[in-house]
Amino acid sequence: MLIAFKLKLALVCAAGFAGPLAVTPLLTDTGSRDATWRDQQAMVELHSGTVSYRAAGDFTRASRQAEAPLVSVRFERPLAIMKHQVSASDYQHCVDDGACRALDRSVAVAANRPAVQISWHDADAYAGWLSRKTGDRYRLPTDEEWAYAAGSKFSDDGLPVDDNDPSKRWIARYERESEPGPADSGTHPFGSFGANENGLLDIGGNVWEWTSTCFVRSVQNDAGEIISNSPNCGVRVAAPAAARPACRRAISASGWCASKSPG
Repeated sequence: MLIAFKLKLALVCAAGFAGPLAVTPLLTDTGSRDATWRDQQAMVELHSGTVSYRAAGDFTRASRQAEAPLVSVRFERPLAIMKHQVSASDYQHCVDDGACRALDRSVAVAANRPAVQISWHDADAYAGWLSRKTGDRYRLPTDEEWAYAAGSKFSDDGLPVDDNDPSKRWIARYERESEPGPADSGTHPFGSFGANENGLLDIGGNVWEWTSTCFVRSVQNDAGEIISNSPNCGVRVAAPAAARPACRRAISASGWCASKSPG
């Protein structure tokens, strides 16, 4: 069976991140009416369609770890999403207006590099500020929307494991989570990792990206149907910097490492 690393287990502090957390490309529900911001925030439109991916969360069945279900999500309406992550200089505008937390001194403020060392609350605050600034509604994408936008850069983050030998699952998880990240952990100019078929830049590279999806613990019955959910919005799902599907994790909304989930 597939024991999915879509469990989004919170990172152990000692493991570190594959890249710094950043403000993800934001979605907007309307075309910007402010010409200045419309020019600065290049957008791409994703047409309606379907994506299959492992549901976010921690799944158990009969008190044992279960695979995350592979679900199909249909987007009936087009999605408008920023072409690249929010730049450090754009985020600095929010700081200057007193609506966002100041960037760390170590973060270079540049128009061609993403704003990093950002918590989920920082990213959400920026989306709110940009919405007020432009008169349009900007927001973080959901995990499903991020997977859809990632296109071919997103792959099934499950792993085949012998269910009769649970130790193999732990060994496989350890091997995936302990795999060293790129030697160069710094950020790169937008476009350094190329564009996917949807026109989005640097998917699966450069930085980790926040989504709006809360971490959820779900209990399934013997038929695999979910019978209870326990959401925890103090932990949010982040998309990976490295193009390793197992790197998609749940991270505390403050941006700090969280203790590892049991099971």
